[in-house]
Amino acid sequence: MTEEERVRIVSEEYADLIVDYRYNPRVLEEFDNAIVHIMNEAYAVIHVPVPDYPWRIVKEYSYSIIPKTYGLTSEISLDASGVDELRAIPGFDLRGQGVLIGIVDTGIDYLNPVFLNENGTTKIVSIWDQTIQSEEGYPFDTYYGTEYVADQINLALLSEDPLAIVPSMDFVGHGTMMAGVAAGTENEEVEFVGVAPEAELVVVKLKQAKEYLREFYFIPEDVVCYQENDIMWGVQYCIQVARQLKRPIAICLGLGTSQTAHTGFSHLSSFLSILGDFNNVGIVTAVGNEGNLGRHYYGAIDPDIGYNTVELNVGEDEGSFHMELWGDFPGVYSIEIYTPGGEFIPRITTGLRVTREISFIFEQTIIYIDFQLVETLTGDQLILFRFENATPGIWQINVYGQGDLATGFHIWLPMGNFVSLDTNFIQPNIYTTIVAPGTSIIPITVTAYNPINDNLYVNASRGYTRSDDIKPELAAPGVNYIAPSLNNEFELYTGTGVAAAHTAGIVALFLEWAVVRGNDVGVDTVVIKKFLIRGARRREFLTYPNRDWGYGIIDLYNTFDILRGD
Repeated sequence: MTEEERVRIVSEEYADLIVDYRYNPRVLEEFDNAIVHIMNEAYAVIHVPVPDYPWRIVKEYSYSIIPKTYGLTSEISLDASGVDELRAIPGFDLRGQGVLIGIVDTGIDYLNPVFLNENGTTKIVSIWDQTIQSEEGYPFDTYYGTEYVADQINLALLSEDPLAIVPSMDFVGHGTMMAGVAAGTENEEVEFVGVAPEAELVVVKLKQAKEYLREFYFIPEDVVCYQENDIMWGVQYCIQVARQLKRPIAICLGLGTSQTAHTGFSHLSSFLSILGDFNNVGIVTAVGNEGNLGRHYYGAIDPDIGYNTVELNVGEDEGSFHMELWGDFPGVYSIEIYTPGGEFIPRITTGLRVTREISFIFEQTIIYIDFQLVETLTGDQLILFRFENATPGIWQINVYGQGDLATGFHIWLPMGNFVSLDTNFIQPNIYTTIVAPGTSIIPITVTAYNPINDNLYVNASRGYTRSDDIKPELAAPGVNYIAPSLNNEFELYTGTGVAAAHTAGIVALFLEWAVVRGNDVGVDTVVIKKFLIRGARRREFLTYPNRDWGYGIIDLYNTFDILRGD
């Protein structure tokens, strides 16, 4: 790749498209004026000039290959997961030795003492900072960002001006928290220690999503937002480092999006399922925090009635936002719209790939609607709504189903702070709210609970997937969890991202037992998942698996106790 081509990867003038070329390599030749960036034997990223009218990008390229935007999934107790109990057994003091933990997130404060060994050296193997561009410092075939290895970090730690040597820093704190929960060393003053304190870290600091993508999805300016292909590259980097060092790795993703069919077949979700099958790799994802925020609607359409009425309340200060309607197969769906001011848009029927721009007489709102009768990754019908300058108040959308079969549909608003808390459905459904990549089939998907009272985190997303795959599989501590933040301080964190980091630490402990200690060399994510499910704690009055708790509360001690037998 030439220098001019390489610059286009991060250029705001070029759009990024994700292509699965496994079954048709010639698809990579179908894009004009494009740079092809091969990620692995399955996926490539195509960089093309940003269209003059970005809102037409769905019709021009199809929705499936447009990167989705991801936000953060977090805002304690080791004993709650059987870790302390396990360490009390002589000869069974698992601490993550010899194992890597990959954190793909907001970066890391490498100066924090919880990321130092006892001798003062770093426990970070490397940092790939996607936000710092250099001509030769990028890792292997990524062609962007800058990699900082342990030797450079150790030099920085000895310097009076460490950021002059390694200028990478976490300015948000989420990645620092995730890394600390999974692998931080002990701080006796605040009684903190990570789950796998002797594991080493591979860290990716993601770059912010490109402006054209933020504009397309109407992401607020001040919100942390990452794009799908950068996350995929981050995970690929973690795998590559583990291969080079011939070490097992637990990879943790505390990110999520509702821009998906919720079936586990988005590009990132499928990508993680491929990598999760690799030997000595364990991948952990979070369910998200969307359960009680009113951002999911499910409607059944009785053939005798013919339609279902959706009421959506748009908050006073919302501005612009998007949402997705996914129709269950084999139904065919069409819509009509009533605005808060009483204007009416008569029934709009679908087509194979249709884009409509709708404006109103008395309201400033413009709605861009993209219909895809057969969405590429799922085969299901997608209707993408993009509200620009949405009028506050209650919008009514009548969704019609065609045919003589009972049909149904889901609508999801954006996750996290991509949309305000005042924008929600009048009659929401708390289930099927797990964000991608938590719907991915192979990775371990984790929800959060409070180990003090054993209650599920109130906003935790609920399962199952839209295709009824059992997610989450496990619950882990994730409420009022003390963890490192910025400026060498500690804070209480809550969210399913915290639970995912805790679980990644447990996966690292299991990999130490299985791979480093030679008890079950070659385990993959599915094998690890099944061991942990077998050891999960379950309550007598609940039926398992269920949409809230999956198979139960993670308990590593019980997992090994079952292995030991009577």
